[in-house]
Amino acid sequence: MVTIATVGPQGSQAWQAAQRYLPQAQITLFPDSKEVICAFEEGAADFAVIPIYNTREGQIKEVRVLEELRKGYWIDNIVLPIQLSLGALDESTELTVLAGSATAIKQCEDFIAAHFPDASILTVKNLDAHIAEMKHLQLRGHGVIETEAIIRDNGLVMRQREVAPHNRTRFAVLGPVMTVPTGHDSTALFTQPLRDRVGLLYDILGEFSSRGISLLDLRSENDVKSQRLRVYIEAEGHVDDPAIRQAVERLEGHVIQEARTVKVLGSYPRVEMRTRYIKNFGFIGSGPMSRWFVDRLNSEGYPTLVCGRSTVLRPQEMIPQVDVVVICVPISATGPTVQQYGALLRDGQALILLAGEAEDSIDCALAATSPGVELMLVHNLWGPKAATMKDKNAVVVRTNRSGQLCSEFESFLYKHGAEIFQDTPAKHDLLMGVSQKLPTAISLALAMTLRERGISPEDIASHSTLTSLYGILAMARIHVQNPQTYAEIMAAKGQGNTIVDTFYGNLKQVMSHAESGDIAALCATMVQSRDYLSEEFLAARMEQALAVDQTLGRILLR
Repeated sequence: MVTIATVGPQGSQAWQAAQRYLPQAQITLFPDSKEVICAFEEGAADFAVIPIYNTREGQIKEVRVLEELRKGYWIDNIVLPIQLSLGALDESTELTVLAGSATAIKQCEDFIAAHFPDASILTVKNLDAHIAEMKHLQLRGHGVIETEAIIRDNGLVMRQREVAPHNRTRFAVLGPVMTVPTGHDSTALFTQPLRDRVGLLYDILGEFSSRGISLLDLRSENDVKSQRLRVYIEAEGHVDDPAIRQAVERLEGHVIQEARTVKVLGSYPRVEMRTRYIKNFGFIGSGPMSRWFVDRLNSEGYPTLVCGRSTVLRPQEMIPQVDVVVICVPISATGPTVQQYGALLRDGQALILLAGEAEDSIDCALAATSPGVELMLVHNLWGPKAATMKDKNAVVVRTNRSGQLCSEFESFLYKHGAEIFQDTPAKHDLLMGVSQKLPTAISLALAMTLRERGISPEDIASHSTLTSLYGILAMARIHVQNPQTYAEIMAAKGQGNTIVDTFYGNLKQVMSHAESGDIAALCATMVQSRDYLSEEFLAARMEQALAVDQTLGRILLR
């Protein structure tokens, strides 16, 4: 028979977790986690289950015993709702002493402070023995905090149930063999005591951040014996994933610069301690940007369905199967797509528009969907070739129907490093006129001008300063990519068009001053604009420009 070692007594939180992991297994109980792991390493049990994290208590100190694990791996997790109750010998005697395990007492600190501020607290290692003593000595002023099962099995009277709400504990499962990747995994590792070096912790974090690896947990503390720094990390991904493997290799070879200083405790299916309201997503639109988001949602454990013009699955079949419908199609197709399928969404679902135009898109979606459908627009300012969302801008336009499903998607963007900006529909479209429509219009007009005036690319390169290259580079970037993308940007409706119109009028005014030789008017215009833009803004942009100049200079010198 399969055996599991865990922390007793029978009916304890750890015992319940072990029973949930393998209901048919024989459970062997020990007084603490250290003895549990010793039994597992010595072959007295096939698996071990120990508590490592509690939502009210935080990291459980007993997790440190994993650092000394010599055999086996961390292979799975059990998250158990912990329902602690208060029991006693009778229903009415005033309780002056509260007893329980150190873990149970800590998890109930708020309850104890509110209801028994003057009671003496007794932490006991052998609860069965203490209850037996209570009964033998008739200690009616003593109360016991533990699970309802333990209170009931020991014949105590239930004084109060659920004394620590929102209480969940995560238990680590140890097994003999490393797990295989599932696509939604985490890896736990820790370092040996490290030599002091300036920036060491920063460099360790950089190896994960630069690869787009999210850290679920990070702890640094001094080793008890040597007082040197040790670091514990739990990262998203399996140890066999290239990014995790490369990060570990770089830590040892380049950051710490010592072999065998990083120990991988194990990889396991990722555990989610937060409450998730979204079970799955469905995408209308099967292009590269949809696939980009699908890959990252899948890595977060969200199943996704995709439908488009070339897929067998149709939107009308997909929509009833998902919690959130994401429309990711060209700007010109967003409105017609919403009109065609919006009425199929039911109350309690959410519609998220991944779109570059807000006003018309949101108005259309509000009209096409019922009031019980959540609604939000997200404009991701990166393309499908981006490796990660880290440090990239995402504009979020919420509506009065944006709820917890929309918030969960926004949290997904935030977790992956996106810089999130909240806009109204009108503000979004106006600013997109500045950052997208106007630069696109200038780039198109510039290329047309070069063609009409017969100016060759060689002439451009030979007569450009580093600063004048900025516009040339923007022009090249637009013309090397899919014309449909930028045509969609130019044809989008909304406030963005006013930016181009205003720019066109101002350009004529500037050129009028230039043609008439009115240098004073041109200088006055520059001063007015400089005052409006502010010294702080201009200084920050100049710093960026100098950095670009340095990069361009190095490239041109090659």
